[in-house]
Amino acid sequence: MLHRVSIKTRSRVEFQNITRAVQEVVDSSRVENGVCYVFVPHTTAAVTLNEQADPSVVEDIAEKLDALVPQHGGYHHSEGNSPAHIKASLFGSSVMVPVDGGRLVLGTWQGIFFCEFDGPRSRSVLVKILPDSR
Repeated sequence: MLHRVSIKTRSRVEFQNITRAVQEVVDSSRVENGVCYVFVPHTTAAVTLNEQADPSVVEDIAEKLDALVPQHGGYHHSEGNSPAHIKASLFGSSVMVPVDGGRLVLGTWQGIFFCEFDGPRSRSVLVKILPDSR
């Protein structure tokens, strides 16, 4: 079953920790062992795994991204959100996380982050839990 997690962002660039929401989908699936697939169906948003213990990590990432892909960079796309498309492409639209014993298998400091690059908006993340075949 495909699950939709709704997200509301409040700023142009924002990283929201969605680890708990994704774990809730794993819990409701009752899958003990398998893979959790997280997909963002938006061209100006992304998903990534990174440190969740220190919020300054995602602040640093956002600041360096803005330096790398500035808001006003002489882009050809006329909607004004070319930087968001570029940033989303750099991060990617999906991550896969193993599930073992009904829990997401993440590193000690890792969390799953929804990356907003063209907000504020109402967004969604699609989560699919794939059980082991045996």
